[in-house]
Amino acid sequence: MSRSSKRFIIAPSIFSADLTRLGQQVKAAESAGGDWIHIDIMDGHFVPNMSMGRLAVEACRRVTQLPLDIHLMVKEPERFVEFFARSGADHLSVHIEATPNIHSLLQQIAQLSCKAGIVINPGTPAIALEPILQMVHLVLVMTVNPGYGAQEFLPEMLPKIRQIRQMLDRVNPEAMIQVDGGISASTIPLVVEAGAQIFVAGNAIFNHPDGILGGVQAIRACLPD
Repeated sequence: MSRSSKRFIIAPSIFSADLTRLGQQVKAAESAGGDWIHIDIMDGHFVPNMSMGRLAVEACRRVTQLPLDIHLMVKEPERFVEFFARSGADHLSVHIEATPNIHSLLQQIAQLSCKAGIVINPGTPAIALEPILQMVHLVLVMTVNPGYGAQEFLPEMLPKIRQIRQMLDRVNPEAMIQVDGGISASTIPLVVEAGAQIFVAGNAIFNHPDGILGGVQAIRACLPD
């Protein structure tokens, strides 16, 4: 495994995009300097909401060459990883809380030629990740409770980010930490200091008062050189 050539990665989340203009909005996020396109898949069971599925992933794949970063918020994720890998996913991230078969699931993702990520909810202690940290390309730390956009950032997640960075440095230093939830120009400095390198931002980009370009630029301006 190796880190991206970029020190920090901005991953615009299309959960906050105008879905009537999805292709245009994805292209705008790419033109603005977004590095990955983040796609949330929700089944209405694992989280209390439903969102896009395979057709959205395939549509994004047709309009951009950026990596598609798929976050599966579903029960029994082992039933879906092949489905989304074939739809164009580059990264597939699954919740530690979603399955008792996490080792075999991460192996399955790797066998599908996707980069594997593990996601941890706010209420789950970092130590739960210890047995599988050597198997992942990234750890996604949820900085809100998953299921809905435009939530306020939970500052109590900052010690967890630091703890996971220390854990990774011992067993898998090339793996990256991603954060999702309330990420904006005001919270970026906090998560950077804690050890995050990949920033999922939806509302802060797609609903920025200066448009998508202004949203991406505002986040990029907060990142260290």
